[in-house]
Amino acid sequence: MMPPGGAGVSQPGGMPAAPEPHVDLEGVVADLRHQLRRLEAAIGAEMPPAECSVRAFAGEERWPVTLAIAAAIALQASLSRELELGPSGLLVGLESALGVALLVANPRRIDRRSRVLRAMSITLIALTSMANAWASYSLIRDIVVGHRPTLGAVSLLASGGAVYLTNIVVFGLWYWEWESGGPVARARSGRPRPDLAFPQDLSNSVAAPGWAPTFADYLYVSYTNATAFSPTDTMPLSRWAKLLMMLQSAVALVTVGLVVARAVNILP
Repeated sequence: MMPPGGAGVSQPGGMPAAPEPHVDLEGVVADLRHQLRRLEAAIGAEMPPAECSVRAFAGEERWPVTLAIAAAIALQASLSRELELGPSGLLVGLESALGVALLVANPRRIDRRSRVLRAMSITLIALTSMANAWASYSLIRDIVVGHRPTLGAVSLLASGGAVYLTNIVVFGLWYWEWESGGPVARARSGRPRPDLAFPQDLSNSVAAPGWAPTFADYLYVSYTNATAFSPTDTMPLSRWAKLLMMLQSAVALVTVGLVVARAVNILP
């Protein structure tokens, strides 16, 4: 006999069976969807920038920049007189004097805030840029116009190589001097709004504790931009950085293309 209302089924011994449990499938599905949305949000969330981008750090050492400037001056001094701007040895002498003055004023770490020192540093980079721009122009003019047709392939490649390497050092110095206000500003206040996005800036997982870009990082950016003729792993964020990278790529492309093409053409 069925229990009143059909609430259950009798079991042997006359005991009524327990009612079957009710499973709220809609609630389970809704809970799973909620958990899935939380998981997707966690996976797709933008990772915060590396801590080193916004914290102050010790001023970087002077010697890497000094060696780079000395190398650029030596490369310019090795060029022939026809590729020099102004009287012989004038710009090389001025660059050397400014480099020595900066080294004496701030010999170990670049952490001294001074408008005079920064003006001297920018002047030094500008003079080196002017000298190398003139050498590049003169070399390209000689190749296109044939001003010095007797120039051999070895001499041409040597001059082109010196201009190309100096170009890398010069643009590395510009990136280093202007990014986030320069080395002293980066050392004092960090890089809250960087002009160049290094891989370490994009994820804490790849940045060492206390990481901050130094001149070697900017020199690497300049080298990769000059060889690939485009940014590689470090992206320009500000307009001046984009324009500077575009200019460097154009100069490197024209210099390498014309020098190599001319040298191959005159090889015996």
